[in-house]
Amino acid sequence: MRDRNDASAAAAATAVRAPYGPVCSRRWTGGAMAQLRVVTALAAIAAAAVSPGETFVFRHHDNTELLEILEDVHSRCPDISDVYELSETSVRGVPLAVIVLGKQPSKHTPLVPEFRYIANMHGNEVLGRELLLKLADYLCEEYRKDNPEEHRGYVTGRANANRVDLNRDFPDLDRLAYRLQEHQIGANNHLMDLVTGLDHLPQPETMALMRYIVDQPFVLSANMHGGDLVANYPYDESRTGSPTDYSKSPDDNTFRHLALAYAQSHARMGDPKTRACVGSHNFSSTGGITNGAAWYTVAGGMQDFNYLASNDFEITLELGCDKYPPKSVLEQEWKDNLPALINFIWQVHTGVKGLVTDSKNRPIGGAIVHVKNITRINDTMSRNHDINHDVTTFRDGDYYRLLTPGEYEVTVSAPGYVSQKQRVNVVNAPQSEAVVAHFKLEDDTSATAGVDGSQGNFEGGFELERPSVPEQVDENGLRAGRLEAVRRSWINSLYGTGRSY
Repeated sequence: MRDRNDASAAAAATAVRAPYGPVCSRRWTGGAMAQLRVVTALAAIAAAAVSPGETFVFRHHDNTELLEILEDVHSRCPDISDVYELSETSVRGVPLAVIVLGKQPSKHTPLVPEFRYIANMHGNEVLGRELLLKLADYLCEEYRKDNPEEHRGYVTGRANANRVDLNRDFPDLDRLAYRLQEHQIGANNHLMDLVTGLDHLPQPETMALMRYIVDQPFVLSANMHGGDLVANYPYDESRTGSPTDYSKSPDDNTFRHLALAYAQSHARMGDPKTRACVGSHNFSSTGGITNGAAWYTVAGGMQDFNYLASNDFEITLELGCDKYPPKSVLEQEWKDNLPALINFIWQVHTGVKGLVTDSKNRPIGGAIVHVKNITRINDTMSRNHDINHDVTTFRDGDYYRLLTPGEYEVTVSAPGYVSQKQRVNVVNAPQSEAVVAHFKLEDDTSATAGVDGSQGNFEGGFELERPSVPEQVDENGLRAGRLEAVRRSWINSLYGTGRSY
């Protein structure tokens, strides 16, 4: 379950040994095609050993078996899969593994959006891990048809070996976003670029995911939990500080659509006849979805970190009232979730995408893509609403902007180039690709050399200057300087609070 800050959650966080479970990533070029990454590295249970090539058995798998299943999938489908580890291990030194499924799994392909599933962030919430292991197996088999730490001690809690709830351990970018809006400062995306220090030292599992989120060009993702039955969307942290207060993101309509895409395809989540979990809300009366802060406020969660630190749109999936369902129901849970798992992946193809190049057809990385909703309301009136959350192009010049159906004005800008606008009509037809809008930017001969990237300062020493460490591109083209700059500045406090580590 998401991280309610109450006594029961605190007590439950005393003996957890397994922070994460499977993460699934995927790069396909047709069908529900995107690059799918499944983060499986994070947790597991106990059972008998898995033999290579063995038919998938619905049961709770331990960490050794988890890795064996991933390697087995890779051995059966080597052309469309890749298995690797994240940059950090867990507190106990367990590798955090990832399986990637797609036509070109070892590299990013321009105009092929990247998608991620992650599960078992809390060691006592295990269904998501089993669903994602089966999903990896299922996708491999469908293609062939042409068509962290052991959590044996998971029962008592939801923390890692250091007793830290990882879904409260990310930098609190919500509070930064709210202050930026309050002071009318224009920065509205990739907010980690503005952070020069943190108020606490993130756990190694958290740091591994922070790197992964920032370095990979994810477009859409979902984080799986247990303890309720609902699709939860940003913001998770209350804007007002109230324990329960609907807090809209600039993409509230899109997030509602994404949450409904899962809930309404699930066998029970969006069914109005579904009973509420004991002591919880009747989410089925609202279509099986909720705004996170309207349910209860959560600071430092991974869902909002994704949205505010990268181009990725993430929701949180609560998969059932029972955090640890018996193995006898796992196959039925798979059947209940499969249509939703696939339909949610399809949503990575909504909205608009394209390439941004210069006059010589060279890709422009880091260009800013801003969207205004100009959808016609009636014969005489149209919307004129800026969506104040921009995305940026990847190193190959490709961008992806998830949107609901309507008419939009897309503006692309980059230092040294003349901005360009296009109108696009987003339809989001079922199982089809996003609208394609390419941009070729001309050199701005009047541009002043040395663009000032400063975002300004707050009174009282709330500095929002970009890290002084230059961004360097490694062999994979990933921006390596950003998080390293933050790591080296952990002795400073986030937002000038004076804490040090």
